[in-house]
Amino acid sequence: MNIGQAIIEAFESLASNKLRSTLTILGIVIGVGAVIALVSIGRGAQATITDSIQGIGTNLIFVFRGGSEEVRNPKPMTLGDAEAMADPFQAPSIVGVAPVLQGSGEVSFGGESTTTYITGITPEYGPVRNYDVTEGEFINESHMLGQAYVVILGPEVAEKLFGRTEGITGETVRIEGQPFRVLGIMASKGGSGFSNVDDQVFVPLSTAQVRLIRRSTRDRVDLVVVQALDADSVPQAADEIAQILRQRHRTEIGADDFTILTQQDFLNTAGTITNVLTIFLGGIAAISLLVGGIGIMNIMLVSVTERTREIGLRKAVGAHKQDILIQFLTESSVLSLIGGLIGIGLGWTISYVVGRIAAANNAPINPVLGLDIILLATLFSTAVGLFFGAYPATRAANLEPVEALRYE
Repeated sequence: MNIGQAIIEAFESLASNKLRSTLTILGIVIGVGAVIALVSIGRGAQATITDSIQGIGTNLIFVFRGGSEEVRNPKPMTLGDAEAMADPFQAPSIVGVAPVLQGSGEVSFGGESTTTYITGITPEYGPVRNYDVTEGEFINESHMLGQAYVVILGPEVAEKLFGRTEGITGETVRIEGQPFRVLGIMASKGGSGFSNVDDQVFVPLSTAQVRLIRRSTRDRVDLVVVQALDADSVPQAADEIAQILRQRHRTEIGADDFTILTQQDFLNTAGTITNVLTIFLGGIAAISLLVGGIGIMNIMLVSVTERTREIGLRKAVGAHKQDILIQFLTESSVLSLIGGLIGIGLGWTISYVVGRIAAANNAPINPVLGLDIILLATLFSTAVGLFFGAYPATRAANLEPVEALRYE
């Protein structure tokens, strides 16, 4: 028996039991569709996270308090630390330093209010983070020196309080009950690693220190954002920062009381998390594919039982054991291949719908359906058919003609 003839007979056999064949194929369809949908959505989420992190800036470094668990009572980051990092003689690979103080509180205007992040910044924050305002002006040195009651609103905060993001400059809002004049509206940035920049308010660091976010000492800050010369200079800049802080905090290598994170650190961490999540989801989906394979084995065992006399008759007229084996393996492979092809279409449809729903909810996830996923799903579904069809096919091939013809 040649393969072409085996395929034709397989379709004829499956067509004679349409309902049973359809239900068996459905198990493979669900399994393959789930694998493709979950893996492609996982890859899309990974790409979205990677793009968001890269949007932070390829030459930025984040420095904050806390090192290894063995270090007790780590010293806080201070304005003095930030000034030392900005010294071109101590750190020639660094072109910008922006200390940051972070907290949260209630911001209100009229009858509207919202609880959001309050970020104390210096004028250097804008150039270092590549942030700008869509209207009004950025915080400058005079605001710092005068501890001015001025604020830059993130666009989401402006929308919540005023219902718009234009024509707000000069209005007065209250932060923790204290009046602040709106200096400008920050350009939309969305999520960028630490938090959603659009849902924050920015005030002069000096004002935040004495009015809104009080720490144990006046010069203490929560984070220092450092801008290296370029992406290639980041490792050298990180080494310079480490040397400065070890000297100022009087710590040794291996006992640092600070943490230095670069964009590559964020990418590595995010990549590890999303890879594990994708594998986990793909594994769960693969279980449903195995269940579909068990369904194929069941239907083929039933088919062998129902066609026992047919098998005996074929052997009696000269069919070889190999012919029977090929016939039943072909039937199981056809079932799984058809299910795999339909499952690919189902997986693509689910991925597309999820992507559209995510976009409509301002969560831009573009599922990535690669050729490797399609080929892997197709080959795996065919392999499932062969594997789970092997036992029924072997059982059919080993039937004795005389006993098969006597079967009622």
